[in-house]
Amino acid sequence: MGDLLHVTDENFDKEIIASDIPAIVDFWAEWCGPCKMVAPAVEQLAEEYKGKVKVAKMDVDQNRATPARFGIRNIPTLMLFKGGEVAQVIVGAQPKNYIEGELKKLL
Repeated sequence: MGDLLHVTDENFDKEIIASDIPAIVDFWAEWCGPCKMVAPAVEQLAEEYKGKVKVAKMDVDQNRATPARFGIRNIPTLMLFKGGEVAQVIVGAQPKNYIEGELKKLL
């Protein structure tokens, strides 16, 4: 499954903000149907962009501080980071080609 990371409130800054390559974080929850629809696309992107983009998932039920810090109100929300800054936010279950198009803008 590529380099799919599971980030937490404790390691988010180290893994994502301090990353020297662009990162995408999938904010999700176990009970969220649309999150399950987006999960395969996120997993494929982790495999296809291994080494070029850090791909991570964060369970919002287990980690509340980071989603609050970034104003996450709806899930799934995908946040794309470059140089420690939010570069793009994708809310809702979007198709893989749309997510990948936004991701390519960071490379």
